This record gives sequence, structure tokens and C-alpha cells, in this order.
Amino acid sequence: MKMILPALTEATSPFFRPIKYSLFPPLGLATLAGYLDPDDEVTVTDEHVQKVDTSDEPDLVVIQVYITSARRAYELADLYRARGVHVCLGGLHVTSLPDEAARHADTIFCGPGEDTWPRFLADLRAGRPAARYDSSERTLAALPPIRRDLIARERYLVPNSIVVSRGCPHVCDFCYKEAFFEGGKSFYTQTVDAALAEIDRLPGRHLYFLDDHLFGNARFASALFDGMRGMGRLWQAAGTVKAVLNPGLLEKAVESGLRSLFVGFETVNAGNLTEQRKWQNIDRDYGAVVRRLRDNGVMVNGSFVFGMDEDDPSVFDRTVEWAVGQGIETATFHILTPYPGTRLYGRMAKADRLLHSDWDRYDTRTVVFKPAKMTARQLEDGYWRAYRDFYRWGSILRGAATKPTLRGKARHVAYAGGWKKFEPAWDLVIRAKRAGRALPLLESVLSGFGSRPAGSEPGREPEPVSVS
Repeated sequence: MKMILPALTEATSPFFRPIKYSLFPPLGLATLAGYLDPDDEVTVTDEHVQKVDTSDEPDLVVIQVYITSARRAYELADLYRARGVHVCLGGLHVTSLPDEAARHADTIFCGPGEDTWPRFLADLRAGRPAARYDSSERTLAALPPIRRDLIARERYLVPNSIVVSRGCPHVCDFCYKEAFFEGGKSFYTQTVDAALAEIDRLPGRHLYFLDDHLFGNARFASALFDGMRGMGRLWQAAGTVKAVLNPGLLEKAVESGLRSLFVGFETVNAGNLTEQRKWQNIDRDYGAVVRRLRDNGVMVNGSFVFGMDEDDPSVFDRTVEWAVGQGIETATFHILTPYPGTRLYGRMAKADRLLHSDWDRYDTRTVVFKPAKMTARQLEDGYWRAYRDFYRWGSILRGAATKPTLRGKARHVAYAGGWKKFEPAWDLVIRAKRAGRALPLLESVLSGFGSRPAGSEPGREPEPVSVS
């Protein structure tokens, strides 16, 4: 069996490759590999960090498909099918557009694979594999250990990625995951004991939870953090503004090793939150979120989306100014993208606002719809300007100045500068297949977080007010 994660179109620049495309190994494929028999031969190829050898003739090829890797995925699938190889396609894009994917596959998988993949393997061994498998039973109870032996750890900055839940309890209109989990539970977790056992198997100190919302089940998260206390881990994850303001839970996370959190602020325009069903952000004080994270020694990676219907050309400067003024260490910007299968896509299609269906350009940095209060050119130019302005040395130094200690200022400059200002250097590291060599540096920076600055009041709960 050959498992392939094709490269995203935006990750194939001939000039340089940002480190974000070499952060995490293909955990989904390695998870599926865990269901195989001991005598099955299997390889996992991640095209972001290695070339796909197409000179072989395996019995089975399995390809994970995202929207901006669909063209490449279909190209590989067609090549192997022409040789008589049975080809399977699954993933977010396949679930959203199954008829499109079925034209390039012998078998497609819609939704999560924990229930459908074992059924397919049994059918394949019996000589009667089906053309389509739809997920309906959602549980992680029988999840086998991930085949991490198939992962070339040295090629990734964060080899210790881990997922202990599936989906998200929220239903934002623009989120791809809602379509993926249709037909069953859209949020469920491992048992705490199983999650702790998987963590215990990972070497080193650093972890990165790739869960869409690690804090989504407060009872599970609280028990997980209790179990992790004393393990000596440093970890990063994603959470919501609501979760950060939840009394007690953040403190437990920090005590167990949380040092950096990806937070979906999404927009500085309150009207956009209702439009996109981002209920968990409504009437939340974003400044209080940043202060609470900083008071607990947690670095902030803020996520922002441009192009919602309440956004006008002033939104870019206002967003950057707010983020820099708050001292956010890193920011991730996106152009609103109506992925097929989402409510947003349905609304855009009905209003005739979609510009095309060239999936290569649905990359969150290219405008693929008609904006409401600006032109497509203004939106795209503003997006690139936001990245440029946030990561100017002047902005990085202004953000660092918000930190109360010299050590804190230095950490801010090191992380923000290292993330964006040295992308050509990261490219050399990636091409040398040595991204993992930078992990000790990442751990060193993260270990400096977790201490509360003098004068902070971590127990104080700020009054929530509307986002400006």
C-alpha cells in the first residue's frame, strides 16, 4: 500500500517554501495505517517534504485530498489507475464534492475514516471493495496506535503533532469541517486515558495539538490537563476566545505545559460575527482575551479573516493596528474563502457571487468571490499589505514593547521575527531535509513562556464587552 499526501498548490513555490508547510507530518494517513495487519507493507509519502516516486506499482494507493491539492491528487490517481492499481481518495474535498472525486478513483471515502476504513479493508481482503463509503458511526474508542514509524521525523519542525478529538462544537458558516462531519456527530473525543497513552509514546518535550478546538469539551480538556501535569511537556494548540475566558481551564492548561495558543479572533467588525454564525465570539472583549493569555504566560497566534460583508477597505489597517498594539506575537491572515459544501458557499452560489471553480485558487490568499464593500483587487491587495505591515521590523518592535520585561521583549522579537523574516533561510533548511534540527530552538523559545509577568492578576476575570 502506498499512501500519499499531495502538496498544496500554494506550497510549491520555486522560490522558497515557508516553514509552515513543513511543520506537521501527515498524521491522518499514519492513523489509517494503524489499522493494517502486521504483515502488510505500507509507505507514507508527504509531497511537501519529499518527491513522490511514481515508478512503482503498488497494490493499493490511498490519497488524502484538500481543495488546493485536488488537481495534483487527481493527476496521481489517474496515473496509478492507468496501471491497474486500485486507488482510494478521501479527505475534506472528496467529502464536499464526491461526484467530482469519484471520476478519479475506484473507491472514495466521505467523512471521517474511523468506521469506514476498517470496513473497506475487510471488503478489499474479501475481494469486494465498494465504490463509496460514507461515515455514520463517530467514535474513537477502537483507534489503534498511530504508525509514527512511517514518518520521517527529521523533516518536520513539529514531529510530535497529535489529535485527541475530531471536529468542533461550533458551526461557523465558512468552516470546511461542518460539511466533512455531516451525517453524524461533528465533535467527539478520545478517552482521556487513550489520549494520555498516545502522549506518553511521544519522545522529547514538545507537542502540538492539531485539534480544531482542544478546549471544545471542557470536562475532557480539564481531565486531560490534570493527567498531563508533571509530564514536563511544552505544548501548543488552538482554542476560541470563549474558551480562553473560561475560568480555571486556561490555568490548568498552562500548568500542564501550554505555551502558545492559536486563537480565532477572525474579525474586528462585530457585525461579521452574526453573519458567519461565529456565536462564540459575540460580546467578547478581545483585549481581555489577549491580556488573560499574557497574564498566564501564553504566546498568542491570532487568526483573522478579511472579506466578510461588513468589511470595507479600512479593515486591514484597523486589524493590524489592533494586533500590533495588543502585542500579539504572530498573526495569520486569510481571505474569506467559500469552500464547497459550506453554508457560505451555498449563500454565495445562490447570490451569484462566486467568480469561478478553479480549486487551485481557493487558497485563502486569492479572492474567489465578489466582496460586498470593496473590490476584489482591494481585498487581495489589503490582505498582502496586512501581512507586510504586521511583520515589519517596526511592528515587531512595537509589539515587543508591550511586554513588561526585557526577556519578554526578546522572546517576542525572536518568535515573530523568526517566523516570517527568515523565510529564505527556512527554505534552505527544508531543502536540506533538516527542519527537525530547529526543534530545540523552538523549545528554547517556548520554555521562556509560562511565567506570569510582575503585576499581573491571573485570577481576575474581566467584564466581557463587544468587540469594536
